[in-house]
Amino acid sequence: MDLAGYTYEMLTFLFVVAMVAGFLDTLVGGGGLLTVPALLISGISPISVLGTNKFQGSMGTGIATFLLFRKKKLNWETIKYLMLSSFIGSIIGGIIVQFIDAELLSFVIPIVLVVIAIYFIISPKPKLITKNSESNKAFDKFAVPIVGFYDGMFGPGAGSFFVMMGVMLKKLEIIQATILAKPLNFASNIAGFIVFFSFGHIAFMIGLIMMIGQLIGSFFGTHYLLKANPKIIRVLIVVMALLMLVKYLSSP
Repeated sequence: MDLAGYTYEMLTFLFVVAMVAGFLDTLVGGGGLLTVPALLISGISPISVLGTNKFQGSMGTGIATFLLFRKKKLNWETIKYLMLSSFIGSIIGGIIVQFIDAELLSFVIPIVLVVIAIYFIISPKPKLITKNSESNKAFDKFAVPIVGFYDGMFGPGAGSFFVMMGVMLKKLEIIQATILAKPLNFASNIAGFIVFFSFGHIAFMIGLIMMIGQLIGSFFGTHYLLKANPKIIRVLIVVMALLMLVKYLSSP
């Protein structure tokens, strides 16, 4: 997409939002709650909003997954089928959303964001569980592909859903569940990116600008990790997301 139609202020706004999203996402997740409404405000079509968000957001999960494998926190043999399941679910969700009318999407996306924002702010903190990982068919056969399907269609909050399912169904300790969620989220992001790219619904230049912002924000987020108050940050993300949604809905 040509950037000539975008003001310097709008491109700066998207870059800053992506940087803030990368920073906050590193701490508590939920960065998509900021980047999606920001992209809606930019004026690109709703379907391109979803594709571009998938493109720029895949960088963070990709790097995290690579580092976890490199540090031997993940075992390929035990994770590959779960990644495939997430990938397939996301492919299906991504294909279905391509055939939803643009006007309906412009109505549905804000509703989804509000619902996810409410969940994000009121969801209980997962309890610390000391049991070892348990094999769970409900997680493997249903939870992973369903969350992947959601990520392929919309996306915001998918990482948190993977974590929550890992704690609830596999009885993982929260850190283990977070580690497991990264490759599953990466698989669904890549699948979504492939589908949206195939249909030509990605604003690459805007996505690249936001991707750089995400990387910078993530870098600083890792250094602030132990000092953060998760509850305050969750409230901050939701307030910012809702303000941008109000701006979008009030625009002509």
